[in-house]
Amino acid sequence: MTRTLGAAGRRVLLRSLALLTCIALAHAQDAPPSKDAVGMGSPLALPPGASVESMWPAPTAEDWQRPVLVHWQRTLEDAWKVAQATGKPILACVSMDGEPASEHFAGIRYREEATAKLLEPYVCVMASVYRHTQRDYDEQGRRVLCPRFGSVTCGEHIALEPVLYEKYFDEKRIAPRHILLELSGKRTYDVYYSWDTATVFTAYREGAKNRPPPRPEVQNDLPLAERISSASVLERVALETAYQRSSREVRRELITATLTHREVDQIDLLRLAIFGLDLELARLARHALASADCEGAVDLIAEALKLPMQASEREELMAAAARLAEKYPRARTLVAVHRGMAEPSKWIDVTGWSQNIAAQYRAAAEHAQRPAARIENVAAAAEARPADAAAQLELAESLLARAQDPASEQRFAALLLTDARNAALAAERLGAKGWRLDAVLATTAAAQGDRDEALARALAAVEGGMPRAGTAQERTSVTVLALFAAARQRAIAKSYRERTQWPPEWLADIHAAYAVLAQHPLGTDANVADGYDFLRWLGATTRANQALDEGLARFSGSWSLHERLRGRILWEQGPDGLEAAYAERLARPDAPGDLEWFAGYAALVAAEHHRRAGASDKALAAYERGIARFEHDAKAHADHLTSADHYVALARAGRARVELEQNALERATSEILAALAQAPEAAAALDGLGIAPVETARMIQTRLSQGGQPELAQSIQTTLDAIDPRYLELPAFERGLTGAPRSGGG
Repeated sequence: MTRTLGAAGRRVLLRSLALLTCIALAHAQDAPPSKDAVGMGSPLALPPGASVESMWPAPTAEDWQRPVLVHWQRTLEDAWKVAQATGKPILACVSMDGEPASEHFAGIRYREEATAKLLEPYVCVMASVYRHTQRDYDEQGRRVLCPRFGSVTCGEHIALEPVLYEKYFDEKRIAPRHILLELSGKRTYDVYYSWDTATVFTAYREGAKNRPPPRPEVQNDLPLAERISSASVLERVALETAYQRSSREVRRELITATLTHREVDQIDLLRLAIFGLDLELARLARHALASADCEGAVDLIAEALKLPMQASEREELMAAAARLAEKYPRARTLVAVHRGMAEPSKWIDVTGWSQNIAAQYRAAAEHAQRPAARIENVAAAAEARPADAAAQLELAESLLARAQDPASEQRFAALLLTDARNAALAAERLGAKGWRLDAVLATTAAAQGDRDEALARALAAVEGGMPRAGTAQERTSVTVLALFAAARQRAIAKSYRERTQWPPEWLADIHAAYAVLAQHPLGTDANVADGYDFLRWLGATTRANQALDEGLARFSGSWSLHERLRGRILWEQGPDGLEAAYAERLARPDAPGDLEWFAGYAALVAAEHHRRAGASDKALAAYERGIARFEHDAKAHADHLTSADHYVALARAGRARVELEQNALERATSEILAALAQAPEAAAALDGLGIAPVETARMIQTRLSQGGQPELAQSIQTTLDAIDPRYLELPAFERGLTGAPRSGGG
């Protein structure tokens, strides 16, 4: 079975920008096999008597513990170099967490010697948008391999997906998928939506037929230093392993060789030296890094610049970044951050905005609450002077202020916004210009969903001299400020895509805008989240963490801010640290009342990370702690009960899946029945691994039937039959819940 990766769902944080690429994940159970899948023998539907669970059995815990035997190249660029050197074609494989066939291949097939043998004639690359480890390198620069795919980091298989999508996916995100690429770049086959496993293996065999013997990928007869010029993942691993295990003399020889053999940049080898304890080798590696010419060098330069070093070394790395900026847009951002962020914003006076901000807001609120007679007087003046641009603009501002007033009835807000926009456009036709006009048009356009117009007008308003907010225009000014920041970010994104230069001052503008919004009474948790993402993108980790902590102190129940907190803790401390960090926060005297709900959810996230790493016992324990936290929270907050039941059900289903993988079928059955009873409406909800309780139930049912336990299998069927069929339909998109309201269900 295959599911489609569509256009709205998961988010991929581009390393170059804090931009989100959305992928929807829709079911394709009824989709026909691809032309090439049919050509390789795929039936048009599941064979009679077969089921998804029997065709693609779920991996067991023992399966996940076995090593992946397929060797994936780290980048597509490496794959092409290896293909040219060996004469092998490239096989691009696409996988998706939670999709049964993808799970089967990742947990079973890629770990079998027979599969590895079939894939030897190919140069293999893996694309998957899901992260299975918190980070790609440890503190000493050593690679942290993806437990799901083995020879690549999660960052590498994530980064490969948009590259393949742009070149070979024909705007269709589908998994699992296998694409064979010849040295010419031509696609020989594109196999997806196949309704059996045999089709994929037929494709492996057919694609390798009638090819000349490939040239060796590994040159074991050459000295290590001469193998520096190979892009092969096997050679890279050999070099990095030798560096970590060898004497200082051998290490120095290897780093020196990267300066003389320039065919391939051994970035991960240099990383080991840069983050190692030998200061001389670190200096030599930084010097070699300054000569690198690949995109990966940009990231390592950014990380290296955070370390103490001599001014001359820092300048050498900055010069290298400036050189790389001609090819890689991300390098322009790096240069701008280090050379442009020190300057204040030309357009936003952070100090002026921040002085006595609460008092100024109160004055604006009092002004906005003046009697309705004022707007009637303004309207009368505008009607009396229809050709007076100033009168029309004042009417537009008054109408907008009334629409923004929390005391105004919401049913009239849309009409007031429309009237405000029409009055502003009338003023513009009469010759009105300037920041006041643009501020009104920016705010009304944003409210009516015209994003392009809103951003353009916000830019014009701020660059037109919009001052620190005053009286009636307080809400408008804050809205315009947020739009201004978004406009600057969009402009950087556009320059990035088009590979053009952009002014470094734009970064200062964005930072200044978010600094104001984080403090302002009308600022929101979304502003804090956007500002945090921006600072993280810049590499200003300390300032970003401070902004996030301050935001959480103000918006303690913000899902988006807790999402970022979890990500930060996972990156720094791993899943064990995630639970510990929330426990520490809960122990504080000033802990907010809704924090335990988030601590429960953090335990579920930790459990899922343990599952990805194959730590079954840790996963079971974390799920149990999460269940206890949700149940305790629900007793204290009755309005949390629905969502608590939802996530307790997912936790029990997660435990059932772990027990299934351990072949503890009776315990798995008990857990899945408890999950379905806890919240039947959550039966088709997807957990963080993209697996729904109903899928696990059917997997357990199949295993029970095959194992001669029909009574337990029937108990699951009886439970499923009692659930409203609506709740058994897997969602057409959205592989993971991005957050259910704590008081409103899942």
